[in-house]
Amino acid sequence: MDVLREINMANEMASITPDAVQCPVCFKDFKPATINGHLDVCLLKSVTDSSPSATDESEPPLKKSRSSAETGPASPGVNNTMASSSSMAGAPSSAVFSLFQTNKSKGSVQDERNELVSSTQSPVSKGVKRNLLGEAEPGPGTDNVKSQPSGLNGQNLKTSTDLSPRTLLTINTPLAETLRPNTLEEYFGQNKVVGQQTLLRSLLDSQEVPSLILWGPPGCGKTTLAHIIASASKKKGTARFVTLSATSASTNDVREVIKQARNELRLCKRKTIMFIDEIHRFNKSQQDTFLPHVECGTVTLIGATTENPSFQVNAALLSRCRVLVLEKLSVEAMGSILDRAVATLGIKVLGRDPANPKDQDQSDGHEPKIFIEQKALDTIAYLCDGDARAGLNSLQLAVQAQVSSSRPNPSGKDGSQEILVKEDHVKEGLQRSHILYDKAGEEHYNCISALHKSMRGSNENASLYWLGRMLEGGEDPLYVARRLVRFASEDVGMADPSALPQAVSAFQACHFIGMPECEVILAQCVVFLARAPKSVDIYKAYANVKACLRNHKGPLPSVPLHLRNAPTRLMKQLGYAKGYKYNPAFSGTVEQEYLPDELQGIDFFTWTPSDP
Repeated sequence: MDVLREINMANEMASITPDAVQCPVCFKDFKPATINGHLDVCLLKSVTDSSPSATDESEPPLKKSRSSAETGPASPGVNNTMASSSSMAGAPSSAVFSLFQTNKSKGSVQDERNELVSSTQSPVSKGVKRNLLGEAEPGPGTDNVKSQPSGLNGQNLKTSTDLSPRTLLTINTPLAETLRPNTLEEYFGQNKVVGQQTLLRSLLDSQEVPSLILWGPPGCGKTTLAHIIASASKKKGTARFVTLSATSASTNDVREVIKQARNELRLCKRKTIMFIDEIHRFNKSQQDTFLPHVECGTVTLIGATTENPSFQVNAALLSRCRVLVLEKLSVEAMGSILDRAVATLGIKVLGRDPANPKDQDQSDGHEPKIFIEQKALDTIAYLCDGDARAGLNSLQLAVQAQVSSSRPNPSGKDGSQEILVKEDHVKEGLQRSHILYDKAGEEHYNCISALHKSMRGSNENASLYWLGRMLEGGEDPLYVARRLVRFASEDVGMADPSALPQAVSAFQACHFIGMPECEVILAQCVVFLARAPKSVDIYKAYANVKACLRNHKGPLPSVPLHLRNAPTRLMKQLGYAKGYKYNPAFSGTVEQEYLPDELQGIDFFTWTPSDP
C-alpha cells in the first residue's frame, strides 16, 4: 500500500511541470502562455451549455460536472480525494473565480492546483473567493472592498431587536448605527423623495436603482437610504452592493471594484451597486474614473455628499446621475425616529400608553425599568437641529449615564430598580455648542446672502439674526466687514454718503481688536446700514457702463484730442490738449464735451442697454 501511494504521488508530482498548466474547468493541459485565453473561452462555453429552464436566472451559472471518463482507477486515498472533488459539480468552484481576481497574489501553477484540491478539505480559502451567489468573500487584499455587507458596517442589524435593552445601551456601537432602518417603511422625514407614489419609490421597489447623488445635511438619512437599498439587494439577490468611503479609498480601490463588477455582469448576469460615501472628497480626476462605467451600466453609482454637487461633483458625472436633495429632518420626523428608538429599547414614556402591551413589564427582575419624560424627547427633537444621528446618540448618552449612576435596590425585595430620564439629563447630554455652518460650503453663501437681503429690506432684526448665525458659527469677522463695505456703496450709495466711512471704520476696528469684542462693532454697522436710506443709482449706472462697453460693435472710440494730456512738444504738435477749457479759469458753466462723438448725450443713470 505504501509503495502504491508513493507511486501515485510521484505521478502527480511529475504531471505538475512548468511547461503544462491544467485548466480547472475541463482539466486539460495547456501551455502557460495560452491558459488565460483558453479560460475565457472555456468558461463562456460552460455558461452557454447550461439550460435556462433548469437554472434560475438570478443565480450564477453552475460549472459543468467533471466527466467520469477522466477519473480512472486509483488507490483508496486517491478515490476519496476524487469523490470529494466530484461533490463540487453542482456549485461553482471558488478557485475558478479566484483566477479572475486582479489583486490575488502571484503564485505558481503548483499553488493553483493545490488550492483546487485543498478547497474541498478545508473551509478556509486563500485569496479572494466567491461563494455560491458569486459574492466576494474576505481574504488577503480585500480589506478595502466590502461586497454585499449585511449593513454598511458589516454588522447584522436585524438582530438588534433581539437583544435586551441593557445590551443595546452598553454595546460600543452608536445607537444611530444599531437602529438604522432596513426598510423604507421605517425611513422617516423624506416623503418628498421616497414617499408613496413617488417615482424613486417605485424604482426602488422594483429593484431598478438608477445612479444617484444623495445631497443633504449631516444626519438626514443619506447613508441610511443606501443601507436600505443594500438590504433589499441582498434579500432579493438582484444586485451586488459594494460600499467605499472617499475619505479612505483610493482610485485603485475603485478600479478594483469596477473590474469585479465587469466580471460579475458577464459571468453571473448580476449588477453591481457602488456606494461612495463623502463623494465630494474625490477630486475631479478621481471622479472621472466613474464616467465610462456609469455610462455603459457596468456599475450603478450612489454617492452621498453634504456639499453642493454643482460645485463639488463633475458636471459630466452629474449628467449621468440623478441628484436627490434630502432635507433637514423636521421636528415631527425626529419625534417618530425617537419613538421608534424608545420602543426598541423598551423605554417607557411617562404619560403615554405603551405601544405594545406585552412590553409593560419586560424586566426579568435584574434589569432596571427605564422611563423617560415626554419633555425630554421633545427637547431632543428640537435641539438636535434635524440631525437624527445626533439625536439618537444623545438619547443613548443620557440613558447610559442614568443607568450607570443607578444603584441596586438595597432591600432586594421590590424587584428591579426604576430609572427616570428627565429633561435636564437630556440637555446635559446634548450640549449644543455648535451651529450648522460651513465656512467653505453652501451655508456660508446662504447666510451672507440672507444678511445682505435683510439689510437691503431695512429689516434690522433679521439682519442681526443672520449676522449672529455667521459669527457664532465661526465665520471670519473681517469677511463680514468687507461685505458691509460693499453694501455701503452698492445699496446705500449717495442716499447717505456717510455709510461708506462707517463701514470702513467698522472693518478697521474689527482688524484691530478681533473676536469676540468686535461683534458689537459689526452689529452697530449692520443696524446703521439697515436703517439708512437706500439708493442703487450708482450700482445701476456703472452696470450700464459695463454693458455699453461689452455691447459696443467694432473698435472702441478714441479719446477726444482736447481731453488728452500733452507732456511733450510732439504731442502738442499733434493736437493733444488743443481746445481744452480749464474749468477753474471760468466763473460760470463751461460748455465742453467729455464723451466720444458716438456717445454724445448718453445718460447712464437712465440709459437702458440694448441686446448685443
